[in-house]
Amino acid sequence: MTTTQDDDLNIVRNRTFDQIAIGDSASITRTLSMDDIALFAVMSGDDNPQHLDAEFAAASRYQGVIAHGMWGAALISAVLGTRLPGAGTVYTGQTLRFLQPVRVGDTLAISVTVTALEPRSRHVTLACRCVNQHGAVVLDGEAQVIAPAEQIERQRATLPEVRLHNGDGTRRLLEHARTLGPIKVAVIHPCDELSLSGALDAHAAGLITPVLVAPRARLEAVALEAGLSLAGIAIEDVEHSHAAAARGAELAGKGEVEALMKGSLHTDELMSAVLSASAGLRTKRRISHCFLMQTPAYPRPFIITDAAINIAPNLAMKADIVRNAIDLAHVIGVARPRVAILAAVETVNADMPATLDAAALCKMADRGQITGAILDGPLAFDNAVSIAAATVKGIVSEVAGRADILLVPDLESGNMLAKQLEYMGDADSAGIVLGAKIPVILTSRADSRASRIASCAIAVMLANHYRSTPP
Repeated sequence: MTTTQDDDLNIVRNRTFDQIAIGDSASITRTLSMDDIALFAVMSGDDNPQHLDAEFAAASRYQGVIAHGMWGAALISAVLGTRLPGAGTVYTGQTLRFLQPVRVGDTLAISVTVTALEPRSRHVTLACRCVNQHGAVVLDGEAQVIAPAEQIERQRATLPEVRLHNGDGTRRLLEHARTLGPIKVAVIHPCDELSLSGALDAHAAGLITPVLVAPRARLEAVALEAGLSLAGIAIEDVEHSHAAAARGAELAGKGEVEALMKGSLHTDELMSAVLSASAGLRTKRRISHCFLMQTPAYPRPFIITDAAINIAPNLAMKADIVRNAIDLAHVIGVARPRVAILAAVETVNADMPATLDAAALCKMADRGQITGAILDGPLAFDNAVSIAAATVKGIVSEVAGRADILLVPDLESGNMLAKQLEYMGDADSAGIVLGAKIPVILTSRADSRASRIASCAIAVMLANHYRSTPP
């Protein structure tokens, strides 16, 4: 008996009928990921929520997301087509028994073993088995194929890289925000092409009615150079960026606008005006920033906080940062968000303050001091977003691998995480400041048009929420 393993990565070699004997076998190993499930759903059109909707699946008999049954069958086909008999094999029949569910993170050994040969027709019968990491058979059956008559040996093809990112979350966010109607927004010192065009784009999208607070002459010069029209747009003429921030905060404090939007001035300059006593925009809650992100590598939108306002928050600050993020999650439709409190490790360590804060925040949630969400931590990033990683570490948690909110230890780590996801993980992002009486759209000059518009859409939803439930 001969056995081929998953060790020949460069050359495809088949075995002709004459080279095959009863008892020969071949195998491959695969670990199920959420991408596998999503790709199979896209390919097959099978969008059964048992496979794609974590909340629906949690209430099912399997108590969680499972793979499509035919995913295992596809792996059997891969062994037959690439290992035994290999290239040139023609499928003629297959029986299957589905014995146990396959969950995200499960590792399957998929094997086929020759049980019968028919020389005149070159028919080969093979027993097929898929065994998980616990030694349990999850799928078995029998395959009938026609083995190739000629030897084939060639360079293995390079499979295309497929990345799942349909932007559905962003699309639905914009569609919902438009139904609420535009809100009046003071755009603070939009004196470069990017910030001015961002405000005008959001206006054209039906999200905001902008009031441009800036030196009129500079605005008109920027608009002329960029070919942008200011026709019909209200302008509050002020001397400089500092005056623009103060006037915008004043308009918000008087209720003349429902949100502020950052233009081409420093964040500190704008937020100082928002926090000033004269503006009257402060609440009992500490102000903090949230990134709402969606990336191809994760099945749902998620929030990262705080990556722009609070540099090194203490426990009390983090409690408010979490509360703000929970409020945002509720507004965008996540009724009971899962909050992962991030640290470098998943155990409490007296030498690592982030882990102590995580444990304290969880206890605060247990005592009702933080409500409306499920908190867990400390969790390392991989355990927060990967069920497989959490399983390997033996972490049993409602949050691990399913986080809706990632609370970072400090601004530096949060900012780096968000920008890495955006620039290297193809993530869409939107930024908003919460904790004041009005939302503050805090975009970067490097942000894309889509990011600016998405940030405005969140502000629309928050402003509408604040009308009935003031912060």
